[in-house]
Amino acid sequence: MDAYIVGIGMTPLGKHLDRSVRDLTTWSVEEALRDAGIDRGDIHAAWFSNTRQGALEGQHGIRGHIALKAAGLENIPIFNTDSACASSSSALMQAFAAVKAGIYEVALVVGAEKMNYPDRRKEMFDAFKGSWDRENADAQMAAVLAMGDGLELPPEALEDVGERSVFMDLYAAQARFHMKTFGTTQRQIAAVAAKNHYHSQFNPLAQYQFPMTIEEVLADRLVAWPVTRAMCAPMSDGSGALIVAAESTLSRFERSRAVRIRGMGVSSSSNRTPEEYQRHLTRIAADRCYEMAGIGAKDVSVVELHDASAVAEIIQGEHIGLCGYGEGGRLAESGETKLGGRQPVNVSGGLLSKGHPIGATGAIQIHELVTQLRGEAGKRQVEGARIGVAENGGGFLGYEEAACVVTMLEKAA
Repeated sequence: MDAYIVGIGMTPLGKHLDRSVRDLTTWSVEEALRDAGIDRGDIHAAWFSNTRQGALEGQHGIRGHIALKAAGLENIPIFNTDSACASSSSALMQAFAAVKAGIYEVALVVGAEKMNYPDRRKEMFDAFKGSWDRENADAQMAAVLAMGDGLELPPEALEDVGERSVFMDLYAAQARFHMKTFGTTQRQIAAVAAKNHYHSQFNPLAQYQFPMTIEEVLADRLVAWPVTRAMCAPMSDGSGALIVAAESTLSRFERSRAVRIRGMGVSSSSNRTPEEYQRHLTRIAADRCYEMAGIGAKDVSVVELHDASAVAEIIQGEHIGLCGYGEGGRLAESGETKLGGRQPVNVSGGLLSKGHPIGATGAIQIHELVTQLRGEAGKRQVEGARIGVAENGGGFLGYEEAACVVTMLEKAA
């Protein structure tokens, strides 16, 4: 039995200082129900994703039950899912499997996150450390930083630039390895950020909605060389919701706006070496997704990649097969991944500009792809989009993310 996304909703992303997790949840759920044209009573089960409420509010264990009850959902099965940044895409995988198995006919997937607590700034940054191996943190950081050994660094690479997410050090190390191994340049990484900032001006729900040139990206404040601030995703508050339904129920919905989930692939990290990049968990997840879908990267019209840092778009684009290994930097400069190009990537603005509300990020990537495949994306619409792919990674373990979910969606026939 096929499964379809029949309703989507999301909040604008940014700093919602006056709204709680349950407020944001209710907002996106109401949008998704309205989009699908159904009521709360039509939902048979729900999956909820959040990563920060436990660390910053002390709310553990039943976060989804609390937030969804406030949204008016009662007496249904509710499942809490936390896989760091890949939380809500992991929730989608579980809902997809349950619907395909015939356990539930209509399921809800929600991600909601509050990341901005101005009076608790140290805790805001410390919370990132919960998404890697705390017991072995020092050894893991040393091993990852060593990935760039042998690359000649400019003097500014040794400066202490102050407050930042630990993940930006990890992304900087991955960037240095890619530069050393394949000759990728800082300018190519900046080209990704400039492209995604350009796209963001056409997304009214994006946290940032202004263009930047490559030169402006390079001139921004250094975070961890070669990464500048404009190459980093912002801290975002927001929520996204998806309604997944069995094919047998499509007569209840507007079928022309239903989007088929054609394939999903999931993987976790391994004990590979940095040089064994062809064993990267994203490559494995993508291969599993393409096998289920029966088609591959060359057939994809529009892509959402997990660009928490700009270099990630280069790396993950290679892993999902948009280009060969070592060709991601050239692809970033070519214009082929820009709106109007051969395979547009992150026309939403990506995490870099649209925003990165960790527990909601995967659902919001899917929100963009559904919007594109329906032909409802306005000025950022990819002409003739029929197949969309999202790659969503979460946490860090070893030399890569701890979890990865790759999803392929198909426009309704």
